[in-house]
Amino acid sequence: MELSIRCLDHVNSILGLTLLIVVVAEKMSGAKMFELVKVGWSKLVGEVIRLEGDTASIQCYEDTSGLTVGDPVMRTRNPLSVELGPGILETIFDGIQRPLKEIALDSKSVFIPRGVDVKPLDANRLWHFVPEDLKEGAALTGGDIFGCVNENPLFNKHRIMLPPYAKGKLVSLVKEGDYKIHDKLLELEFEGQVKSYSMSHYWPVRQARPTAEKLSGQNLLLTGQRILDALFPSVLGGTCAVPGAFGCGKTVISQALSKYSNSECIIYVGCGERGNEMAEVLLEFPQLKTTIKEKEYPIMQRTCLVANTSNMPVAAREASIYTGITLAEYFRDMGYNVSLMADSTSRWAEALREISGRLAEIPADEGYPAYLGARLAMFYERAGRVKCRGNPDREGSVTIVGAVSPPGGDMTDAVASATKNIVQVFWGLDKKLAERKHFPSVNWLSSYSNYDRALEKYFTEYDPDFVMLKAKFKNILQEEADLNEIVQLVGKDSLSEDQKTVLEMARVIREDFLQQDAYSKHDFMCPLYKTIGMMRCIVKFYDTAKKCISESKGEKKVTWILFQTQLEKQFYELSRMKYQLPKQTREEMNAYFNGICETIDKEASKLQ
Repeated sequence: MELSIRCLDHVNSILGLTLLIVVVAEKMSGAKMFELVKVGWSKLVGEVIRLEGDTASIQCYEDTSGLTVGDPVMRTRNPLSVELGPGILETIFDGIQRPLKEIALDSKSVFIPRGVDVKPLDANRLWHFVPEDLKEGAALTGGDIFGCVNENPLFNKHRIMLPPYAKGKLVSLVKEGDYKIHDKLLELEFEGQVKSYSMSHYWPVRQARPTAEKLSGQNLLLTGQRILDALFPSVLGGTCAVPGAFGCGKTVISQALSKYSNSECIIYVGCGERGNEMAEVLLEFPQLKTTIKEKEYPIMQRTCLVANTSNMPVAAREASIYTGITLAEYFRDMGYNVSLMADSTSRWAEALREISGRLAEIPADEGYPAYLGARLAMFYERAGRVKCRGNPDREGSVTIVGAVSPPGGDMTDAVASATKNIVQVFWGLDKKLAERKHFPSVNWLSSYSNYDRALEKYFTEYDPDFVMLKAKFKNILQEEADLNEIVQLVGKDSLSEDQKTVLEMARVIREDFLQQDAYSKHDFMCPLYKTIGMMRCIVKFYDTAKKCISESKGEKKVTWILFQTQLEKQFYELSRMKYQLPKQTREEMNAYFNGICETIDKEASKLQ
């Protein structure tokens, strides 16, 4: 069906590199909200975002240069959807799931041609399909697994599922062999109609995939960053925000989580960030390795990249977030723990603001649309740990880590404020810490995690002392913040010996525990047992110092300086603990840390 464009309205973006165009098409009776359309003779991808009478406002996801009044608009009668099946991992897509590598090979250009139509997944590649043991006549429903393929050596069990709303009795299932993703593998009969299914299916990006049950999180999201794992942990299936100004390290944290977290699948969405950052991801990820069961694998084998850089069409930023979360939900439904890194949701919100402006909607705070908070909440609520639909029984999770880029690090910004009201973990980055080269620049006073109680059982089983160690760390850091105000007024010499101990041990925690070099061989990531071992040694030194100082009297009064001098080697060793290589086993690490604790007791006994 072809319809004519009635009028065009356009505005140049800040850099003048892209055009944000709202096309108003007439004779669109019967069209639906968010329906996918093809605009103009080049068949530019667009989406219906407003319906008034028989006219429809359409946002285009491509450069619309040369589009004129009278050009045709073709309806697809389908919403914007992504294709889900084998071949997603190790691929980089743009915001509407077009594979960039295939586009580059076909077009012989570094730019995406207008109106290019490339299938998201390779339709000619053969996959070795291993069917499940299902009997003819068996009743099947949406989410049931009927086979699997080996996607790559790391992600070796890509489970093939029925689409969520499929149902019927099994008529036929192919035998083990090599098939293409669109080959018919299974047939179901329901109410006299027979329908066939292949390895892939389509799903609308704005619609959350259904689940059997939402569950509360109970397992730790291991990030490899000490400050996050120890002080502000998240569960698998949690919602996290990483707000911070330019240069604070948001991208480094997002990439570190992508590289070293305990998630089984990573979806990395570059939403409106600079092209050089996505280029860095593309160059680094294929070279990085992760160790699973004593074997090394390229990290890219569990990763999918959705790239929508700042010089791509603004409207496509909005679609890229939904594309990423839909891909994440697909792998979750297989029974895997998935992490979605969105860098950054501020650029996505700016796209909403631009589109809202073109639609002449009444603006709210800072020009953002009034529904900004609702859109953010709809995005973050798609995270969580769930019981998946279908057989066999399985659980999966989607963890969302959204970077926020408020102008100048202003945490009262509309996007930062709305995000803070939604997420359960807030890793606030501090510009002053970043200027002092303290990375990760997570502010330990303003950050928080609401998952402490949910993870208490997990940590207690892992190490019974962890909850006590964490509370001690937070108390020391808070006391230091209070004492710094006194020191600025009256000087350090006026403090008691106990207070001097707090300041010195807080400095050790800040410089030798919270700081972490993402580019070093020894500290690029930190296993949880190493993190807890370091905490135990620091708390041991602190408690022993306070005990010696408080119990000594008269001429044998022990001061902080005297204690530090007596245990000089042990105090120095506290700053050397982070140099233990993360490849060491838990037993080796524990033996090392227990040795430090024993020497602290031994040397401290000489002062009594």
